[in-house]
Amino acid sequence: MANALLIDYEYCTGCHACEVSCKKEKNLARGQWGIKILTDGPRELPDDKWEFNNIPMPTSLCDLCAERLESGKDPSCVHNCPANCMQFGTVEEMSKEVAKKGNRVIFVPVV
Repeated sequence: MANALLIDYEYCTGCHACEVSCKKEKNLARGQWGIKILTDGPRELPDDKWEFNNIPMPTSLCDLCAERLESGKDPSCVHNCPANCMQFGTVEEMSKEVAKKGNRVIFVPVV
C-alpha cells in the first residue's frame, strides 16, 4: 500500500521547520531540498483584500523519510511542523482527508 503526505496550505506559516528538519534528516548538501517552501504573492484581491501563501513543495529527493517509516516514525517534516499542517498515511486515508476541504494537496513520492 502506497504512502502519501497531505499538506494543508491554509495553515502553513512559512516557518521553514519542514525544510530544516528534512535537510538534517537526509543530510542534504547546500542547495538541495527534500521539501522547499515556495512563496506565492502578495497580490491584491477585490474588496481591498490581500493574498499571500506559503506552499511547502516536496521535491524529487523526498522519499517520505523511508528510514524513519521503517522504525515506525512519521516523516521528519510531519513530526516537526509546528502548525500541524501536514499529515502522513496511506494514499487511501489521505484521499479521504483531502476531500474534506480545499487548500490541501496530496504528495506521493516516485520510488
